[in-house]
Amino acid sequence: MQQSYKRTLFASYTGYITQAIVNNLAPLLFIVFQTQFSISLQEISLLVSFNFCIQMLVDFLSAKFVDRIGYKPCILAAHVFTAAGLIGLGTFPFLFPSPYAGLLACTALYALGGGLIEVLISPIVEALPTKEKSTAMSMLHSFYCWGQVGVVLLSTLYFSKVGIANWRFLPLVWSLVPIFNIYLFAGAPVKPPVESHEAMSWHDLVSTKIFWIFVLLMICAGASELAMSQWASLFAEEGLGVSKTIGDLLGPCLFAVLMGISRTFYGKFGEKIDLKKFMTISGVLCIASYLLAVFAPLPLLSLAGCALCGLAVGILWPGTFSLAAHHCPQGGTAMFAFFALAGDVGCTAGPAVVGTVAAAASGKLQFGLLAAIVFPLILLVGLRALRGIKKSAS
Repeated sequence: MQQSYKRTLFASYTGYITQAIVNNLAPLLFIVFQTQFSISLQEISLLVSFNFCIQMLVDFLSAKFVDRIGYKPCILAAHVFTAAGLIGLGTFPFLFPSPYAGLLACTALYALGGGLIEVLISPIVEALPTKEKSTAMSMLHSFYCWGQVGVVLLSTLYFSKVGIANWRFLPLVWSLVPIFNIYLFAGAPVKPPVESHEAMSWHDLVSTKIFWIFVLLMICAGASELAMSQWASLFAEEGLGVSKTIGDLLGPCLFAVLMGISRTFYGKFGEKIDLKKFMTISGVLCIASYLLAVFAPLPLLSLAGCALCGLAVGILWPGTFSLAAHHCPQGGTAMFAFFALAGDVGCTAGPAVVGTVAAAASGKLQFGLLAAIVFPLILLVGLRALRGIKKSAS
């Protein structure tokens, strides 16, 4: 790879770390928001929904405007919005007449930036002049995992050393990451995966059967991942009776570590591995991890199931992107935007299914996690259908 494009790749890695900050920093402060600003749990839930709804709206709209504006202006704007939102997280609640209005405003800013990053980074890496596209994609997505781990560990260290009372300065520190990445992307070559005049039309894309199989895979990949990771902390606290800090470290943090290991492993050795087989094995392992978490006789084994799920789902999201780029090379920005939207739908649906079923079962989280097995099962069916299409086409 040319030296100039290595800067593009490094900036893309940092872009996914930025995305991890967007999605994982505010939840660490929810208890602070409740106590300091007297914000209800319902209002906290609205912040989460507001964040992901804006990101999904950006996913949908970006298919229309990214090619017209250009990838480089859009990725620079994404980091500007993200930095502004993180700075706002530490300042807006104290400047606005209502602290909650300030939280909504900063959430809108960094969600706008995060949505653009999610749509743009994968096709930017896909367009780089490298032969091993799938391994580069897997390595890219591993940086989201390492970013998530870094946000949890470093923020926890900040709280223990500086004090939770000084939380408002933490978002300002994290805003330095997207600010630094503005500088990186400004001096890096950026090009689309397919020139706009060569890309498939929207009508041709949605009329293709294989496109909808990939949409299904993206939904199931997002749901399989978030159904476990979003509930892992509570599951650890309830099953082991540990504090929230230990629950965060043993739950979502350990999940993210193993997910990052899975993606990094494929990023290093993926050229020797059949991607479809690797994803199929991962889907089976995902089902096994859910069953272990639900039915294990010992709490530690249940926690091992949660962690194992991170290892299993690691390849599902980036692997789907890579397979889609291989089978639909003219898909262009619209395809990547629609897949990002589908993934976010899955990220919303997975935790929702777990929570709804658990609530109907008198709060027993095991029943919710058992219901979530439907997502990796459907994913395996989709992968099977994908192999069938390849055979019929050959």
